[in-house]
Amino acid sequence: MNIDIDSFLETVASEVKDKDVPVVDLIAVQTRDPFKVLVATILSARTKDETTARASKKLFKRAPDRKALRLLTEDQIAKLIYPVGFYKNKAAYLTKLPAALEQFGEEVPDTIEELITLPGVGRKTANLVVSVAFGKPAICVDTHVHRILNIWNYVETDTPLKTEMALREKLPERHWIAINSLLVAFGQSICRPVSPHCDICNLADKCPRNGVKPRKIPGSKRNIDQPLRFISWNVNGIRALEKKGFRDIVVDLDPDIIGIQETKAQPDQLSEELKNIPGYTSYWHSAKKKGYSGVAFYTRLKPVAIHTGLGNEEFDSEGRVLTLEFKTYYLINIYFPNSGDKLKRLDFKLRFNDTLLAFALKLGEKKDVILCGDFNVAHKEIDLKNPKNNIKHAGFTPEERHWMDSFIEAGFTDTFRIYNQEPEQYSWWSYRFNARAKNIGWRIDYFCVDESARKKVADAAILQEVTGSDHCPVQLEYLPR
Repeated sequence: MNIDIDSFLETVASEVKDKDVPVVDLIAVQTRDPFKVLVATILSARTKDETTARASKKLFKRAPDRKALRLLTEDQIAKLIYPVGFYKNKAAYLTKLPAALEQFGEEVPDTIEELITLPGVGRKTANLVVSVAFGKPAICVDTHVHRILNIWNYVETDTPLKTEMALREKLPERHWIAINSLLVAFGQSICRPVSPHCDICNLADKCPRNGVKPRKIPGSKRNIDQPLRFISWNVNGIRALEKKGFRDIVVDLDPDIIGIQETKAQPDQLSEELKNIPGYTSYWHSAKKKGYSGVAFYTRLKPVAIHTGLGNEEFDSEGRVLTLEFKTYYLINIYFPNSGDKLKRLDFKLRFNDTLLAFALKLGEKKDVILCGDFNVAHKEIDLKNPKNNIKHAGFTPEERHWMDSFIEAGFTDTFRIYNQEPEQYSWWSYRFNARAKNIGWRIDYFCVDESARKKVADAAILQEVTGSDHCPVQLEYLPR
């Protein structure tokens, strides 16, 4: 299906005319100052617009220009821009920015080639500054633009960079400047990354819906033949993710149950808003050590019992296992240990693995068993970007992979590989070296099921578009009988 891009973008513009514009566009309208647009764009990466707006206002009050920014220390900048995502890294970039601008006569350059030489500026940021601050033709491709244009089959690309290059060849130049703000607003409000609102979209009858699973219509009851949606996500600090909109993300994901790992919080450190998301009951198992490990569930379904830990204090003190028991199945949420620097915890992890396997097999004698969580191991070479360079590294050692082999041989199935045998399907990316944008990652988050549960699996997926952590969520659709 070949879409009429002019008609589609005109419809989108009508859909989002009353929506909030991206904060960088708003700052450009308010100031027309390329320096402030550049700084706000750097701050906006992986950060909600309202957080970026607050941080920009605080920073610009102290540092409205390059000269004032030069007078602030890195620590001062970090305190001013907190809690934007990766605020420490961004403070370091902004500390270096005034000196970096000297090569351009202390002015913000207006070309992509020059902008990408500045600290903290990649192609997306550079395109945005060129188009928004200078009004010059440029194509900013964020995840919404990349995702939506692939849903429309307007491009067939697997990275935002490839989308940008394809659009430079195909998209009429009259749309270059506007397309980012239009599709960001559309992607945040209607064509969401997970459970898009196709039921209220004016493009619904024309859209190819490539790879789309629309949301359940609000107020509708679940059909008994409709699968349950289970989600697992290593959040890498639930309190930090709360500031990035965790509650809204859960609402968008619309799971029946979500299991989270690496909560890094004690129950008394959690806000009431975090513990009580409307429609869900939460259960927590925290480590004794503060700011470490921890697992939790949010569930719409009422369990018949909750089982905490493995019955072994060596492991249970670290808050790594929480199990919900239902009428016909167990759902086990697990945060497996990391083997650590120089593999100093490899023996501990292998003992944990064996104890966990025995625990799951014993439960399987009574009911179906589903396991989810961060397994902290890439099983096969296909499950990470650079297997040859990581053979002796934590998460890809022969010992860990051998245990995963034995786990599969014991009767458990890696559900994602039932449906997807493609490479470069990852669930974790390092925060360093722009790894997520380059898709240099590992698949270490799983839903696995025992033999009796296998025939009830309806689908499995990795939700790579969902950000907020260095992991993305993984999903299982399951039909209990």
